[in-house]
Amino acid sequence: MISSVRLKPLNWLPHIAPVEISEATPEQLDAMKVTPSAKKVSEYVRTLVHDPESYVARTVLFNAIMYVSGGLARPDRELGALGASIVNGCKYCAVVHARRHAELTKSDYLVTALYLEKPETLGPRDAAIYSFARRLSAAPSEATEEDIASLRSVGMDDIEIIDLIHATSIFGWANRLMHVLGHAESAK
Repeated sequence: MISSVRLKPLNWLPHIAPVEISEATPEQLDAMKVTPSAKKVSEYVRTLVHDPESYVARTVLFNAIMYVSGGLARPDRELGALGASIVNGCKYCAVVHARRHAELTKSDYLVTALYLEKPETLGPRDAAIYSFARRLSAAPSEATEEDIASLRSVGMDDIEIIDLIHATSIFGWANRLMHVLGHAESAK
């Protein structure tokens, strides 16, 4: 039996001053409307919105990959994001997507297993998804037909596999943006 790991939220601290809402241009304010969060507009969003056109393009794509209905189940998308973020060393994204996976599945078993470095305790589908996300993140050119066959062997169809590739791949980009633009720190 694996003891449960409780991941505390992290704060993301920008290296570039975020746009202040009170000082945002009409274009920046309009761009921030594509943010899916019902919560406050984060410092990360306010940092990215320095370039409102790029922010909108990035966020529309991100939303289409992570929040679209149909295809790969949302927890599986989060697992792909988590695997990528762990490989890419983005602690902030890893914690966010680990917590989101646990919330969606109403279980922290998978997250605990991964954070205790016991992926061998995962079920076959989760293990295949996690393994593929890590491999795709570490060396995309080394992903093979056998990797796709492994996903198919646990019941994934082509649409789910493509969705997993999208979810994992966008975190190659998202993690790099977060690393360059700021750093994670334990929440106080």
